[in-house]
Amino acid sequence: MQPVSPPAPPSPPRRPWRRRIGWAVLALVVAVSGLFAIQVAQRAHLEAPAPTPILYDRQGRFVAQIGHEERTEDGRRFVDYGYWTVDPLPDRVVRATLALEDRRFWDHPGIDPRAVARALWQNVEGGRVRSGASTIAMQIARMQEPRSRTLWAKAVEAGTALVLTQRYDRRTLLAHYLRLVPYGNGSHGIAHAARWYFDKPVADLSWAEIALLSAIPQAPGTMNPRRPLGLAKAKQRGQRALDELAQQGVIGPEELTLATAQLADLRLPPTPLRPDAVPAILRLRQMIARDGAEALDPTDPRLRTTLDLDIQQTVTAAARRQLRALSPMGAQQVAVIVARRDTREVLADVGSARYGGANGGSIDFSRTIRSPGSTLKPFVYALAMQRALLSPTDVMADMPEGASGISNADHSFLGPVLPRQALANSRNIPATNLLRRVGLDSGFRFFRDLGLHDLDVPAENFGLSMAIGSLPTSLDKLVRAYGALADDGILRDLSWYRGQAQAAPRRVLSPDIARLVTLFLSDPMARLPSFPRYGTTEFPFPVALKTGTSQGYRDAWVVAWSQDYMVGVWFGRPDAGTMRQVAGAGSAAKLAQDVLLGLHGARPGDLLDASFPVPRAYKPVELCVPAQPSTNGGPAPAFCRQRLVEWVKADAAAPALIPAVAQPQAGGPGIGSAEPGIGSAEPPRLSITMPEQNARIWRNPEMPPALDRLALKASAPGVSQIVWYVDGLPFRTARGDETVYWPLSPGAHRFQIRLPLQDGESRPVRIVVE
Repeated sequence: MQPVSPPAPPSPPRRPWRRRIGWAVLALVVAVSGLFAIQVAQRAHLEAPAPTPILYDRQGRFVAQIGHEERTEDGRRFVDYGYWTVDPLPDRVVRATLALEDRRFWDHPGIDPRAVARALWQNVEGGRVRSGASTIAMQIARMQEPRSRTLWAKAVEAGTALVLTQRYDRRTLLAHYLRLVPYGNGSHGIAHAARWYFDKPVADLSWAEIALLSAIPQAPGTMNPRRPLGLAKAKQRGQRALDELAQQGVIGPEELTLATAQLADLRLPPTPLRPDAVPAILRLRQMIARDGAEALDPTDPRLRTTLDLDIQQTVTAAARRQLRALSPMGAQQVAVIVARRDTREVLADVGSARYGGANGGSIDFSRTIRSPGSTLKPFVYALAMQRALLSPTDVMADMPEGASGISNADHSFLGPVLPRQALANSRNIPATNLLRRVGLDSGFRFFRDLGLHDLDVPAENFGLSMAIGSLPTSLDKLVRAYGALADDGILRDLSWYRGQAQAAPRRVLSPDIARLVTLFLSDPMARLPSFPRYGTTEFPFPVALKTGTSQGYRDAWVVAWSQDYMVGVWFGRPDAGTMRQVAGAGSAAKLAQDVLLGLHGARPGDLLDASFPVPRAYKPVELCVPAQPSTNGGPAPAFCRQRLVEWVKADAAAPALIPAVAQPQAGGPGIGSAEPGIGSAEPPRLSITMPEQNARIWRNPEMPPALDRLALKASAPGVSQIVWYVDGLPFRTARGDETVYWPLSPGAHRFQIRLPLQDGESRPVRIVVE
């Protein structure tokens, strides 16, 4: 028998799960490696926020910083400043920084193995890290994209540092680090920190100042130099930098001794304080973000604004003072803009009574759209004269006929008036009739061309009331448009800072027309009888101004300009509610007067011998309002009691007499039939019935001042309107049968009534008040 061979040993069982685990591990490694490579590739480039400017006023005083605002997921708000580029690299700063942050920066590939080993050993030995292993390149990676301090995040930073070091040269990495590194209090970058803490460029920093700043980045919150404890810790670490530099032979023994003493005694200058001008700062911030600033140096982006903090402070105080005086009458807010007339540089911008305060204090009312009242009237006159639809010697009708339901603010009429008088008295009826002649569409386009609005709607939506306040605009737009009247017809943007992007100046009116309107608005005699002499609208030097009051006393305005300055003022309420008799002449004009007198350094009683420039193609002509009707032509008669000097075209034959009865002009608004007494052969008989001649009147010391007054009565048969004069000055316009009250004032006084802009007056009555 053949021997039977033993059975073959059984084959080992197959274990497929091991292979699957191996593949899974390999796939995981590949995935992790791929994710690691992707994250490293995404972060291995240099990026930084744009440099943020520091704003200064025109004298170089600190105004504000404009930073990058960030909000965390929990809603906390951070504002970062700086990120100024560093060119050239400051050698002393580089040496001090590397002495503390990365001693072998020039040698390692982006991570420092010796520093890593030392950090690991200290961690094992002491349980906490007492020195970091982050290199300059690793810190760049972390600052560009901050992450939680996990092992994975550190590994990605290390990989990113290796790639950055291979991709960029070392000096580029150092420059980028010195642009990003935080120095506390929101400051980033050595150039910004030098300016923010010491107000000097990097090149001017001493060794002690460099050592202090170089110490801060390790822990900007702990080493905050604005706090005593933080400053002490920063000095302690800064001394380590000085000692290390001495060991390296960078500074000698004498320099070390001096720097050590200076560091010990180092005190930071006070933190620059933001002025009380938040609305202006917010405006500047928005403008710079939207338009930028031309030629702003990224290594030193200090921005010089046009503001003057002294003027800003003075105007703010004056505005608050005037608002307090008007608050019992319902005024709640104020806005003021002050600018240089020639350059349109804004010297002061008060956007509200107090930023963050009550009654809409956080609203910038210098930019808020409101009803401008009568402030648009000068542009209607300018456009009409520009198109030869009106001349300075034309007679306009301030009469109820043909007024399209529009009345004057005082519900009275002056009758025939010159354009100068109609505009200076701010008469509504002549202005709306003039707009009718110019045309609604033409007027609407001209207002848009001046930048007063940007509406794309039919002009009929506003109608003739555009001339008296129905077309809304804002204070800054109004001041900009008035600049064309104040500067020979040239329209320019308001200037807020150097390097501001601006539209090219352009002509919107001829120089002569702009000068004519300026002369109209600067003539105190032409404002009579609506605005009394020596009040809020008169100055000891030439000033042109136009007031405005919107319907229901919701807004009170004035724009005034001298040869040097322009001032725009608004008073009102944030809810557009009505005020009690707060008109432009009594509120806004008072503030503008205070501001202009302060800017010019004028004192009561001053009288400067100056005037606005006259139109070149015009000549002055003396005109007369005669006692009897007269025809045009001929010299002014000797008996003329009211003379006016007006400007007419040099090649035109101007009338020497203004007719007492103005006939309707062809193509123009008619005046209608003359009222009794105007233009008649005999002037009406005017007399004062109360008080009596040579009366002696005693004041009641127990009577409240508001009630201690004298009733004035007149006899003026057939006359609808008279003007009361007290001591030779116009006091009140009234109906012929109206009782007028005059506040008693001690001394001798003289009363008289006259017809407005016509011949006819009463005998004077003299009294004495004891």
